[in-house]
Amino acid sequence: MHGYEMIQEIAERSAGAWKPSPGSVYPTLQLLEDEGLIASESGGGKKLFALTDDGRAAAEEGPDAPWEEAGRGVDWETVNEIRQAGFGLMEAYGQVWKTGSPEQRKKALDVINEARKKMYLILADEG
Repeated sequence: MHGYEMIQEIAERSAGAWKPSPGSVYPTLQLLEDEGLIASESGGGKKLFALTDDGRAAAEEGPDAPWEEAGRGVDWETVNEIRQAGFGLMEAYGQVWKTGSPEQRKKALDVINEARKKMYLILADEG
């Protein structure tokens, strides 16, 4: 696989709970290659990576894959509700920003900032 495919695979295996950034994946791949645990070859304009025999042995000896832990105990229905609410809020904010007057934009920004403060207050009240 190439790096981007690995990022997508990890996101899929963790049901979206973990999607590593390219800034963390590519340096890690270089480190693993330097240690002889993976090998790379260029193909189709992309750098493809595969486990070496040493890498396969290390993977079998190591702990469970991190993506297996990342999604355990997550209430995905609630996570999706939260995502939808956040996307809806940002969509509404985007509409105000694109079509609103400067005064309306200021009001929208105030609403967003107030909502953020209220979210933190929820945690403060439960502490």
